[in-house]
Amino acid sequence: MKATLSDFGLRFGKIPLLVDSTSAISVAKNPVLHSSTKHIDVMFHFLRYHYEKGDIDLVHVASENQLADIFTKSLEFGAFVRLRGYRLEMC
Repeated sequence: MKATLSDFGLRFGKIPLLVDSTSAISVAKNPVLHSSTKHIDVMFHFLRYHYEKGDIDLVHVASENQLADIFTKSLEFGAFVRLRGYRLEMC
């Protein structure tokens, strides 16, 4: 991801991942595995590894501002137009 972003002239110390689930963020940041998280697969461990390594930063974003929804969900027209025009301020 860093290599692709650097091809576009963008450089980051940590890649910000915008997540709308506070539970997902706390599970990724907490090194203790609970019995309720045993079902989480390899993708979780991949993200946790890169979070602990310092490659990514998990940032909470309100659900109504989750830009990924424009690609993954059927949205009402107003929400689609609002997200389509949303400008992310890079850290």
